[in-house]
Amino acid sequence: MTARIALATAAEFPGLDDDGPVLLAALESLGIDAEAVVWTDPDVDYSRYDLVVVRSTWDYHDQLDDFLAWADRVAAITTLANAARVLDWNTHKTYLRELGALGLPVVDTNWLDPGDTFTVPAAGEYVVKPAVSAGSRNTNRYVVGVHDERAIDHVTSLLAAGRTVMVQPYLDAIDTAGETALLFVGGEFSHAVRKAALLELGMAFVTAAFKQESMQPREPTPAELAVAGRVLDAMPATGADVARRDLLYARVDLVPGADGSPVLLELELTEPSMFLTLDGSGGEAAATRFAAAIAARLDR
Repeated sequence: MTARIALATAAEFPGLDDDGPVLLAALESLGIDAEAVVWTDPDVDYSRYDLVVVRSTWDYHDQLDDFLAWADRVAAITTLANAARVLDWNTHKTYLRELGALGLPVVDTNWLDPGDTFTVPAAGEYVVKPAVSAGSRNTNRYVVGVHDERAIDHVTSLLAAGRTVMVQPYLDAIDTAGETALLFVGGEFSHAVRKAALLELGMAFVTAAFKQESMQPREPTPAELAVAGRVLDAMPATGADVARRDLLYARVDLVPGADGSPVLLELELTEPSMFLTLDGSGGEAAATRFAAAIAARLDR
């Protein structure tokens, strides 16, 4: 019998993202029948699928409770990847605080909860973002002494809405070296890309699903591979409670810290773009690896 899988997406992206065509082709070559389904569509019968893979559900942060409830419902009917408990843990960026407490190199973060008072940093550039967000929504970059009033208004509005706020120093090596996004499937390294600096000083807030990024293939350094490996190996000790090999997909976003060594900016285990077409082969090799990992999950 042919295996059937659903690739969950948002209503704004019913045909999936740019990874969709190459991934669907790779799955078809393995004899797997795959189709996109919109996670907010109440008429989808998930019992028809052997596996549901969360992909471009990029609107989850606007309705997080509904998204996590959906994940629990799907997981009760069929196999969901990544697992519902992983999504629950990863959709709130306080996971960075947990990883830092485990001794992993994480971007310094000042955490503010509703009721807290925000104090503008002493000097330099910094970033303000909510702990639940995607696509750079509700995120901005400021300079002390230049954007103080705007930054205070930003933080105040987020806290008043009951949201946890993150204040991080802006690491200026991003402007030259960029970010390195390392992509993993089935716990194994697949490929990496360079992401150019995304945030502009005092920019207009992003209103689209995400801010457009400039990316290209990149060969990660041994240090970057080592840090990414340490992060994934730490997953059993976190609230995600998952072995590295049980993560169908993962994206580890690293930036150079103040001393040039890589630090973790984000760990994307929910709905990351996998940048399959930027693997140096036009996507065929990365899509084949991803499809093979999906097939292996079906065989369990």
